[in-house]
Amino acid sequence: MRKSFSLLKKICVALAVSAVAFGCVCVAVAKFITSIKKQTLEEALAWQKDHYDTSWFDALSREAYTVKSYDGYVLHAELVRNPEETDRYVIISHGYTDNRYGNLKYMRDYLRNGYNCIIYDLRGHGENENTFCTYSVRESEDLACMIDDSYKRFGEEIELGLHGESLGAATTAAVLGKRQNLSFAVCDCGFADIMNVLQGASQKRGLPAWILKPASLASKLVNGYAFTEMRPIDALENNHVPMMFIHGAEDRFIVPDNSLRMNNATPGYSEYHLIEGAYHAQSVLTDPEEYGRLIDQFLAGIHKEETVKADNSTAEEGQDDPAED
Repeated sequence: MRKSFSLLKKICVALAVSAVAFGCVCVAVAKFITSIKKQTLEEALAWQKDHYDTSWFDALSREAYTVKSYDGYVLHAELVRNPEETDRYVIISHGYTDNRYGNLKYMRDYLRNGYNCIIYDLRGHGENENTFCTYSVRESEDLACMIDDSYKRFGEEIELGLHGESLGAATTAAVLGKRQNLSFAVCDCGFADIMNVLQGASQKRGLPAWILKPASLASKLVNGYAFTEMRPIDALENNHVPMMFIHGAEDRFIVPDNSLRMNNATPGYSEYHLIEGAYHAQSVLTDPEEYGRLIDQFLAGIHKEETVKADNSTAEEGQDDPAED
């Protein structure tokens, strides 16, 4: 009897130790996935200068400022003014581990189209305080605050659009579930949900994909957010902001199907374009002429539609006015 009890006790202890060890592994995986190895502004700017001409950037008027987010977290931002006076603005959101200077490669297309560019560091990136990544959940709340601040800071009558890359694209899509007072949104190589990206990355590294579900639960317990909650596509259910999805045809990190799924999910106007030969977050560098053409064409369509709406509104107001004797 004593031997049986001793054996049972050993089994229980072994199971408990195994459970604790497995829990620690899940927490470690969750922390690794949500950690941010951020670049400095200097590192990001140096990368841009090594890969394309940035000489035009130094000549532009810039204004650094901060925005307080919904929970008091401080976001570092910068307004890059168009050389010509304009009431058009675009908020550009960068990718994971990058910072606001990673957005320079997209700015020239918007400057050419008469936009001021608002670039900012996503939560946990750039000059912002260190924290974990929630892959669009808290980030979209921050972007909503950036949108609100832009209208307060630059005027309620401005035209405001969004552009995002990778994590920034996912954040751009996710914020549309919170804000619809926008002229457009461009999403470049964003994910529809983070789980499919993590599953793909696990398979490539020979790791068991099943670990992601308990790691998701560990993330919920440790950080307050599960991986299964990080789904920008769900925010598009009632979206009517015009969207354009761009994706590198050779992207193997966040596969193009993510953009296609989001393109199909939004009930509003949307476009979906593949850039041939482009890998992850490389579309604008792989084929800058085609990328610029797509931006020009999309924005021209937006402005044409807005002009038609304004003309129709003016005509309707004229019909409502009582006839003068």
